[in-house]
This record gives sequence, structure tokens and C-alpha cells, in this order.
Amino acid sequence: MIDQPDNRERQEAGQRMYDLIVELYPICRSITGNGVRETLEIIGKHIPLQLVEVPTGTRVFDWEIPREWNARDAFIKNAAGDKIIDFKKLNLHLLNYSIPVHQKISLGELKQHLYTIPEKPDLVPYRTSYYQERWGFCMSQNQLDSLEDGEYEVYVDTSLEKGHLTYGEYYIRGETDDEVLISTHVCHPSLCNDNLSGIAVATFLAGEISKTSPRYSYRFLFIPGTIGSIAWLSRNESRLPHIKHGLVITLLGDDSGFTYKCSRQGDATIDRITTYYLRKRFKENSKTIDFIPYGYDERQYCSPGINLPVGCLTRNPYGTFPEYHTSADNLQFVKPERLYESLKVLRELMDMVEKNDTYINLNPKCEPQLGKRGLYDKLGGRSDSKTMQLAILWVLNQSDGDNDLLDIVQKSDIDFQLIAEAAEKLKESKLLKTVR
Repeated sequence: MIDQPDNRERQEAGQRMYDLIVELYPICRSITGNGVRETLEIIGKHIPLQLVEVPTGTRVFDWEIPREWNARDAFIKNAAGDKIIDFKKLNLHLLNYSIPVHQKISLGELKQHLYTIPEKPDLVPYRTSYYQERWGFCMSQNQLDSLEDGEYEVYVDTSLEKGHLTYGEYYIRGETDDEVLISTHVCHPSLCNDNLSGIAVATFLAGEISKTSPRYSYRFLFIPGTIGSIAWLSRNESRLPHIKHGLVITLLGDDSGFTYKCSRQGDATIDRITTYYLRKRFKENSKTIDFIPYGYDERQYCSPGINLPVGCLTRNPYGTFPEYHTSADNLQFVKPERLYESLKVLRELMDMVEKNDTYINLNPKCEPQLGKRGLYDKLGGRSDSKTMQLAILWVLNQSDGDNDLLDIVQKSDIDFQLIAEAAEKLKESKLLKTVR
């Protein structure tokens, strides 16, 4: 388990992640462009991130890397010359991937290029047009309703040219070549929960794991959504057999409980571990849902020709909270203490992944004599000594080469950490060996 810090340490850890979100919040990101590069360069101040550039036009399975988009300025002025929309104040105002335009048009024509959420009249929506060339602006329904007839000046200073798709990768080498994949998307502009929270938590999780000596190797991907994971998978097919566990992480900064979406496999080790952990730790304040081919990049990692054991960990899932993809997903919506809690959950999940071995009993004919090996003596003085003795017996009985530690935990109803400790003691006493 991760060490239990005091309140001050928790506050400081959460605040550091929140400060990273504050730094990244103003940047206009998309699936390509300088906003992604700037974001990755800032992440690179915390962990040694390798940047990969994939040229426009590159075939990645059934897709093609699009032209690179960069936005410099955009506004709408009314007839009096006042800016009623200013991209530099809120980059959500600009339809992401808008083509350049500078002209004066009527209100009726302008309305054809405006996007609102009528049922949420105070909020500005986040909208994109990656693969259809058009321009547009987003505003609140209340602001749209307040517009007066007249002439409006629209100005969009963007470029859509040959360039690159950029993603970041950080590889932590462990004792084995078997990998844990942690993936988070970096394409959304000024949206804090979706997905600056995932970026911040992944960055600090990588930093913590890098200070340990893990058994598994860890690969952290900071990628544009959909096209980024497709690009990485198409370029790294030879590495895929090494990926034994994986998580897509996002939406980790709000006040809601945790939701885990299983991999396509449904019973992968990461599915079993995360489902067990959330039920044990959070009970009714968490839920596990089956895989569906909609959502974040888990749908690419879990496509039938890839079928990696990759689930998705969030708090409230996408599309289920009113702030989702709106201007309300701001710096007030995410909380430092929730970021810290999410980091702690992920660290403990990785700890379980590291320890969840399958063993075989080397002395399977009746119970071995534990006293002469000092196993009972070593337990003296422990408040949980009786439970530990029972854990030892459970591990010995169930270590037949088929059951992993989580199987034994679920059969015995003994805490995972005690079962893992019992297994380690038995291994040290040469009563168990790991099945690889």
C-alpha cells in the first residue's frame, strides 16, 4: 500500500497537481498543434517525456493523420465595434479546428455558425469540427438570445496546414518486459476535469512510480483522443504482447465517486483488481460497468484486432454530469483533495497489480510444519496474528498454480495486503514459488 501521509502532505500533493492544472488551463489544445506541444513541454518539466511527431498524411490503420491546426486569435464584434466574443478570454468560444475567416455578416447568417446548449442557458459548450472544414463560435444561450439585429464582424485567425500530430510517452523500465499501460488524453482545451485532471494525476503517478523499483515496466501515454491512440497502436504493434494491464484515466478531479469501465475482455486481471478494490474501499460510492464501444481511448485499445486488457477509471463518467464539455468544467469544479484521492487510488491499484502473483505450493501433501520454519514465531505481538495465520493457511491451500492472490482473497475474505504478506513469508521460507 502507499504510505499514509498526514493531512499537510495530502494537501500539498493535491495542491501541486492543482497548480499544474492552473498552469495548463489557459492553453488552447486540439488533436494537433502547438497547444499540445506546449502542454507536453510543461508535463516534461515533471517527468522525462519523449515527444513523438507523426506527419500529416501518415496512414494509421483506417485513418490518416490530419492537417495541423493552430489558433492565434478569434472574435466577434457588434456594430459598435465591441467584442462580444473573445477567444483570448475563453478558448472554448472558438469551434475547435475552425478554418480562417474575416468578414462582416448579418445576425441571421451569424446564427448559422453559433453553438449553444439551450437546456443549459448560462454555459458555453465545447464543440469541435476535426474532419469537416467550417468555422464557428460557441456561446451561452442567454448571450445568443440577447444579440440584436445588425452587422457583425467575425474574425478567425487560424491555420490548417501540413504538420504533425504530437504525443508524449514516458517509459519506466521494471524488472520484466511485461508492461502496465497508463493512457490519458491531452486534446481538450480549457476543460479541467476533462481532462486536465487525468493529465495531472498521470504525471504525478508516473513521478511516484519512477522512484520505486517496480516489477512491471510502465508506459505512460499523453495522447490526443482517438486519433492519438490509433496512431500509437499502429506504430507499436510489436509491443502490444508485452501489455498485461492497462488503464485509461480521466475525469478524476470532481467530488463524485469512482466508476470503473471494464475492458472488452471483461475478466482481465485489471478488471478483477479494480472491481474488488473499489467495492472494498468505497462500497456503494463506486460502481463497475461493462465495456461498451463508446467513450475514451479504451475503445481503441479494446478493438477486436487489438483487444488489450485496458479498462477506464473515472469519477462521474463522460456525459453524466452537467458541467461536462462546458465552460462550467473550470478551475472551481476540480478539487485538490479529490486529485490526491485519485492519485492514491491509482497508486494502490498499481501496488495490487505488482503483488498479484500466482503461486504453487512446494510442499502440497498435507500442511507443512510451520513452527519449525519460524512462521508462527514471527507473528508474535501482531494485533492481527490470528488473521495472518489463517492467511498463511489459505495461501498454502489455494496455491495450486491456478489461483492468483486475488482469487484467494475473494475466497477467504481476508484483506489483499495480508494475503500478499503471507505469500511473501511463505516464499521466503521456500514453501511457495511464483508461476511465471
